[in-house]
Amino acid sequence: MRKIPMRKCVVTNERFPKNELIRIVKTPEGEVVVDPTGKKNGHGAYLKKDRAVLETARKKKLLSRYLETEIPDSVYEELEKYM
Repeated sequence: MRKIPMRKCVVTNERFPKNELIRIVKTPEGEVVVDPTGKKNGHGAYLKKDRAVLETARKKKLLSRYLETEIPDSVYEELEKYM
């Protein structure tokens, strides 16, 4: 039996299997991108695949705080496509 990797959503602080979350990455170059594969190099943050969670993250600027950089609107628009 394989172990299922668990990750924590930065908004709800709940633990979920990695495939139920979407990863946002701050690359070593300082660029912020959405990582659907979960394998890009850099500091990552996970969000539950739920529109309400995305709106909470946007309003409270949780991703900006967690990744320690400004998150462009294009990243939020790309996240909406995955929700």
